[in-house]
Amino acid sequence: MKLLKIILPVYLILLSCNAQAQLPPVFEEAANTRLRTSELSKVYLTPQRIVWQTDTTGTYLQNTQQLLVKGNGQVAVNDQNLTRFISIDDHKPGILLDYGKEIHGGLKISMGIRPDKTPLKLRVRFGESVGEAMSDIGGEQNATNEHSLRDFIVEVPWLGSIEVGETGFRFVRLDVVEGDQNAPIKSIEAAFVYRDIPYLGSFNSSDPRLNEIWKVGAYTVHLNMQSYLWDGIKRDRLVWVGDMHPEVMTINTVFGPNEVVPKSLDLARDQHPLPQWMNTISSYSMWWILIHKNWYDYHGDLAYLKEQETYMINLLDQLSTFIDENNAEKLNGGRFLDWPTSVQPKAIHAGLQAMMVMTFEAGSEIMEIYDKPDLAKKYTNVARRLKKHIPEGNTSKQAAALMALADLADAKKTNTEILKKDGVQRMSTFYGYYILEAMAKAEDYDGALDVIRTYWGGMLDLGATTFWEDFDILDVTNSSRIDELTPADENDIHGDFGEFCYIGFRHSLAHGWASGPTPWLTQYVLGIHVMDGGNTVKIEPHLGDLEFAEGTFPTKFGILRVKHTATPDGIITDLEAPDGLKIIE
Repeated sequence: MKLLKIILPVYLILLSCNAQAQLPPVFEEAANTRLRTSELSKVYLTPQRIVWQTDTTGTYLQNTQQLLVKGNGQVAVNDQNLTRFISIDDHKPGILLDYGKEIHGGLKISMGIRPDKTPLKLRVRFGESVGEAMSDIGGEQNATNEHSLRDFIVEVPWLGSIEVGETGFRFVRLDVVEGDQNAPIKSIEAAFVYRDIPYLGSFNSSDPRLNEIWKVGAYTVHLNMQSYLWDGIKRDRLVWVGDMHPEVMTINTVFGPNEVVPKSLDLARDQHPLPQWMNTISSYSMWWILIHKNWYDYHGDLAYLKEQETYMINLLDQLSTFIDENNAEKLNGGRFLDWPTSVQPKAIHAGLQAMMVMTFEAGSEIMEIYDKPDLAKKYTNVARRLKKHIPEGNTSKQAAALMALADLADAKKTNTEILKKDGVQRMSTFYGYYILEAMAKAEDYDGALDVIRTYWGGMLDLGATTFWEDFDILDVTNSSRIDELTPADENDIHGDFGEFCYIGFRHSLAHGWASGPTPWLTQYVLGIHVMDGGNTVKIEPHLGDLEFAEGTFPTKFGILRVKHTATPDGIITDLEAPDGLKIIE
């Protein structure tokens, strides 16, 4: 691998509309050097703080603050002023480091020279939270080594370095395994692996909380843009097609077209030849169609859309066989919307019925793009048939939102009676995006902004730097932050909660499906609605209680810049559009 001088900061979210903001600390060191492998890059980061250590007397841990000083990453025979790990049988020292922000990658540990040339055995524990890094495998809090190893023993070579780990983390605990050790440690650096792409979209407003939420959503998806588009960097590290939909909407908004999306969509298609459902879940095959429609809407890549023609038509025809004589869906395979609704059959049916409607409407529009009017008409008729069946008995916000989006239920009535009931209780980070979309359809933009501030902002209040696989607002009571040791009389927000597949520390704290506020704020607050295969943008802002909102947006012609200012006489809009882009105001 060749050492390269960095050209662009990895976190270019701050264009001309937001020149006062600062580059996050986790990226500042990327301004010097990086290692590039294929489409991914690597930088080495020093810890930002020491959260905890077994000894503060200087007996077993010496000069630990040196670990926070940026070095050159190269051991030498005459290194001075190193950190020392000193162990006896009765005290094997340990230390907990904080790298300041959730990252994806591993750890590089370097040891200096000492008389004993044997390797130093260290136990390494990665954690997305302090609690996870301090935990043991198993137990009630359910720490695991599944999908990616986060708890293991390594040997650090004499006068050398070792690089280990590939997971999502912010915190690392290291413990000396054996007694009678005196080890000079030069550095313990995080090896941060990321896709080196600029942040072309941006959002800035008079509300710093909304601004931070937009950025955190963008960063969460960025971390998951690895060799493929994953759902989580700790787990599951897989291409889950349904999870991809909010992620792709965020990529459209922040990065513009990126090869990781078609690469991942094609992988799902090729891994699941018909009649298989993608990821064994029927709704995920429908999300595949809906993602393709959104991808074309934003980027207008007809050649890529046409590559899907045979599979697309066959999938739509297969879906059309799963409708009964009462026009109700009867899909087989995994019947799944999201985890909180997975035990509610009425919610699942209502959501799947709505998704069938949206899928066949999207399919009809795709057939128009393919210039296949007979198929367009056929799939429109299927959608109309499905609309004759209105599911009853659903009370979940997730399925209700889909029904409103599919015109199976009145959006304003749904918003009042279901979506706004009990505030942000019984939401999910995945389907939170569709709840926001349904609230926008009900023209409740102020209510949606409150949901974003309360629900996604609630994760920030607990120390989140990325958005989580799931979040229950009721768990906040008497819970500590993820970046602190949990007091004995408080709950660990990470380890003490969770259901289904995300019990305790198995819970992913960097899940791309949770990024919904990022595309939503751009579309409905900045008012950027993409049309006509990316050739046209309709500007329709909704500032709510904001004094101003401004931002950038990547189009197929270049960067669109907008700024909206609230005045007593209405909103004043300033635009800077690239040549070729049609603007409708």
